[in-house]
Amino acid sequence: MREAELFRIEGRVQGVGYRWWAVQTARRLGLDGWVRNRRDGSVELLAIGPRPEIDALAAACAEGPAAARVQRVARAPGTDDGAKGFHERPTE
Repeated sequence: MREAELFRIEGRVQGVGYRWWAVQTARRLGLDGWVRNRRDGSVELLAIGPRPEIDALAAACAEGPAAARVQRVARAPGTDDGAKGFHERPTE
């Protein structure tokens, strides 16, 4: 069963390869969805898939890539938008 969850990642998460890292991590977990930078300096991510893999991604997002300094990962229910695969979206 596909569940969806929206993450907002805050801290030093732009300009450090966070989106590329998130795409690779989500794909490795077999999740669908997307990731994008937000104009406020955060990163937004929609994860779609089984609950255990979404939870694993959330734990990984709290660490991020080596150059990132994650301060907070906020999680909220998301809407399955039908995404197939995991990809980057433009900044919003």
